[in-house]
Amino acid sequence: MLIFPKAGLSWNTILNKRENFRNALDDFDYKKIAQYPESKIDELMDNPGIIRNRLKIRSFITNAQAFLRIQEEFGAFDKYIWQFVNGNPIQNHWRSWDEVPAKTPLSEKISKNLKKRGFKFVGPTIVYAFMQAIGMVNDHLVDCFRHSELSK
Repeated sequence: MLIFPKAGLSWNTILNKRENFRNALDDFDYKKIAQYPESKIDELMDNPGIIRNRLKIRSFITNAQAFLRIQEEFGAFDKYIWQFVNGNPIQNHWRSWDEVPAKTPLSEKISKNLKKRGFKFVGPTIVYAFMQAIGMVNDHLVDCFRHSELSK
């Protein structure tokens, strides 16, 4: 989820704290997060179960607000994000994990656009991971059964 900044942290660190974040952030309800008052930031800063970085906590709120603005402008966030690939997933044909990039020119373009729209902590590597997670890009290796399934 792009409203949830991971920048500078390992995925394991974030995943190990996922339930703590879910509880602290109202089950990741972006509409609620967008309305958080300053007192909620202070409350989150006192929560030992999450990453307590004030800039990242503020970015939860900023990103939720930017997400809502995109929904308002485009009707849905998926209409916005999928326009970058004309609604069609990118089908890569990697043979080894060494070939799979951490970022691409497209993830750099989307990152810049998201930042222009007010998002924080959405660099090209995070954006590329998001693209993989939502199926905008098929980075399964060609010998993986999912590669051919997703290529159809």
